[in-house]
Amino acid sequence: MNIEDIRTYCLEKKAVTEGLPFGDDTLVFKVAGKMFLLANLEGPLSINIKASPEEVIDLIERFPEARPGYHMNKKHWISVDIDYNSNLLRIQSWIDRSYELVVNSLPRKVQEEI
Repeated sequence: MNIEDIRTYCLEKKAVTEGLPFGDDTLVFKVAGKMFLLANLEGPLSINIKASPEEVIDLIERFPEARPGYHMNKKHWISVDIDYNSNLLRIQSWIDRSYELVVNSLPRKVQEEI
């Protein structure tokens, strides 16, 4: 799995935009203006994704590639180290969950538009 795989997967979701609001080294994906994934573009690939507080603890304890969110609220975000051996379906399910958490936090009217 590489950054292009992640980018393609994220952009296939409804109402997703991408940008570089923090500089040229961090690609950010948003749904309705709210971040659900950040990916570093320099050095080893890692992503920051949202998770519920319970999921954060569980994922960090169960998976060595997951750790507390770098530069993020560690109660709601995890960082995931990605390499070519990463479990594609697992990473995609974590991305789906992050997207879902953000969509579910949006006002109902915005959710219906998506």
